[in-house]
Amino acid sequence: MKVYKSIFGLLILLTVTMAAKAQTKIGFEVSFKEPQAHYAEVEMNMAGITAKNYVDVKMPVWTPGSYLVREFAKSVEDFGATVAGKVVKTEKINKNTWRVYTDKAAAVKINYRVYGFEISVRTAFIDASHAFLSSASIFMYPAGMLKTPSTVKIIPYGNWNKVSTGLTPVLGKEFTYLASDFDILFDSPIEVGTQDVFEFMAAGVKHEVAMYGGGNYDKEKLKVDMAKIVDQATAVYGENPNKHYTFIVHNRAQGGGGLEHLNSTVLGASRIAYSDPAGYNRFLGLVAHEYHHLWNVKRLRPIALGPFDYDNENYTTNLWIAEGFTSYYENKYMHRAGFIDQTSFINANIGSIGTVINTPGAKINSAAASSFDAWINPAYRPSENAKNTFISYYTKGAVVGLLMDLEIANATKGAKSLDDVMKAMYLQCKTLKRGYTDAEFKAMVEKVSGISFTNFWAKYVTGTTEIEYTKYFGYAGINVTAENATPNKPVTGAGLTINGGLMVGTVARNSTAWEEGLNVNDEIISIDGIGVVTAMQNVKLPNPALSLDILPLVSAKQIGDKLVLKIKRDGLEKEITLTLKENPNIRLKSVINENATPLQLAVRKKWIGVN
Repeated sequence: MKVYKSIFGLLILLTVTMAAKAQTKIGFEVSFKEPQAHYAEVEMNMAGITAKNYVDVKMPVWTPGSYLVREFAKSVEDFGATVAGKVVKTEKINKNTWRVYTDKAAAVKINYRVYGFEISVRTAFIDASHAFLSSASIFMYPAGMLKTPSTVKIIPYGNWNKVSTGLTPVLGKEFTYLASDFDILFDSPIEVGTQDVFEFMAAGVKHEVAMYGGGNYDKEKLKVDMAKIVDQATAVYGENPNKHYTFIVHNRAQGGGGLEHLNSTVLGASRIAYSDPAGYNRFLGLVAHEYHHLWNVKRLRPIALGPFDYDNENYTTNLWIAEGFTSYYENKYMHRAGFIDQTSFINANIGSIGTVINTPGAKINSAAASSFDAWINPAYRPSENAKNTFISYYTKGAVVGLLMDLEIANATKGAKSLDDVMKAMYLQCKTLKRGYTDAEFKAMVEKVSGISFTNFWAKYVTGTTEIEYTKYFGYAGINVTAENATPNKPVTGAGLTINGGLMVGTVARNSTAWEEGLNVNDEIISIDGIGVVTAMQNVKLPNPALSLDILPLVSAKQIGDKLVLKIKRDGLEKEITLTLKENPNIRLKSVINENATPLQLAVRKKWIGVN
């Protein structure tokens, strides 16, 4: 009887606690008094809060989809609070938490300003022309109340007249939106301004495209072509989980990158590239990449990526699937939608393999380790030694996806592909209402293919085995051969930058520059006794691929020749002699076998879609 009373009491306590949380109301109001100075004003109203002496509010330290602790709290100013119009005490208790002393009041108003002036798809940017609100860098949440709903009211500045976001509009209230919890809010960027907005329907879903910054895009063409990508992606998974989807596109003089969200994405693009066929395809490829994330990573996700810990890093060894496979599918969708031909599709995949083979770090850093180390990813924190120690989980993951796709198609005689794995894993995550483990993903690959992938995992996921490209392309009747990237041309392994002088920017592992002790930040004074001004003649600048190897004095030499460099290091001159080596990098070439076997033809058809 006492046990029943205890259980009954516990149920009452849980009910009361849940009811208390349900009664808490949180509303944000965002305005812009000084957008030209890059500030947003945020008012946070909380009502029905627990009767305590204080409430803690927190700012996330990172934003989902971008695996770097960005310390968004650093951009917060003028934090203060009032209860019933009276100023109350506040204090910052750690790097991203503010304590508001409410004296058990049920309602409190919090005000703060956020500085936003970093151009990227993952950070807030505010100026006189528009405001891009990356929500994790703008909105705070009450500690322990991530599941609490909130509303967001935007007060546009001046002539701003549009708000674009994936959040649900509140009926009858202009520029007011509902987030069912803070995970949704932080996953919903907001564009405010005079952006050009157009819509299209695809896969039964309304898609809104918000274009900021102008550009030479053709809206009618984009409506058709973006819809093709949506249809191809939806076909893989069998359903589109959204009722509406928002593309926020920032067009700038130079732009790129994207960040996925639950029912929206933010894309960076060049405003003048739409009329260039290659530039247009780059944009569509970015659309394909980020739209595939609608499933892969947002719903079909590693178990560590949600529910999120917004205070700390969230580690997973599966970004090679989440991001790498998405890079692989980017090319699949571009081919299936008719934007690239068979040759371009094959070459894109061969190019990824070549990148992995030619990156020294690939021999050290596995796909799983690269994923786990995303939080110290040199792509976010550039390092002169990155290529020697790290391989991108985007590139390596795309290659693993390619190999896995071909292995599955071969094992099933062209009946199955990676598509079947992705769809099955999506449905499994949907049914279980959680992410997958590495073991579960491997088990599904084995279930679909009917073969063991233990050795495959050891080689390409947790290991750094050289890629057996001949074997895997051979499954599809495609002959791939390797040749030296620069036949009979010597290389030093030293990359250069120009920074007040000709400086060494990178040194490749095991190159002659590496072995003879040439250092990053060494200033090159002369080459074989010839000053750098003369040595640099006929070298076109700026050159993002600038290296010691392309200088005429170097390229005219033979493999095995000596190169004498006079350098300045820490103000002291020094002479270093390099013995020129053959380029260790390779270039892959493919030829389709016209005498392919029936099995090879079946695999090729399943992989590419044609014979």
